[in-house]
Amino acid sequence: MQNRHMSRVLVLQTLFAWDFNKTQGNPEKILNYTKKEFTPSNDEENFASKLLKNIVDKWKELNNIIIKHAPEWPLKQINIIDRNILRIGIYELKYNDTIPPKVAINEAIELAKKYGGDNSSKFINGVLGTIYREITGEELLFESTNVENKK
Repeated sequence: MQNRHMSRVLVLQTLFAWDFNKTQGNPEKILNYTKKEFTPSNDEENFASKLLKNIVDKWKELNNIIIKHAPEWPLKQINIIDRNILRIGIYELKYNDTIPPKVAINEAIELAKKYGGDNSSKFINGVLGTIYREITGEELLFESTNVENKK
C-alpha cells in the first residue's frame, strides 16, 4: 500500500473509533495507538496526524456539508464507515489544495470499496461528485475503470 493511502486508512480507523465513542476522548491518542499497532513506520511527514487534526477541527462544517449533499440520509443513519469516509473525502476535496480533486474522490471511493458496504462506493461517489460539481461547475469523469462514472 502507498504511504498516503495507508495514512488515510489509519485516519479512517481513528475516526471510526472516535465517532463510535460519540467523539469522547482524544482522537490523536487513538491515532497514535492505531499507528503503533498497525503501521509503526508509515506516516510520511505526519500526513495522517495533520489530516486527522484538520478533519476534527472542521467536524461540524464537514457534517453540515454531508447533511446538505445527502439530504435523504440523516447523518446518524449513514453507516459510520461511510460517514467518516465522506469526512475524509470532503476535507481533501474542499480544503486541501495539495490533493487533486480526482485523487481525493478516488481515494474515498477505494476506501468505501474496501471497508464499506455493497453500495458504499456508489453513495460516496454520488455525494463527492455533487460537491465537485458545486465547486467546479464540471461533471466528474474518471478515466480509471476502477471507478464507476457518474453522468
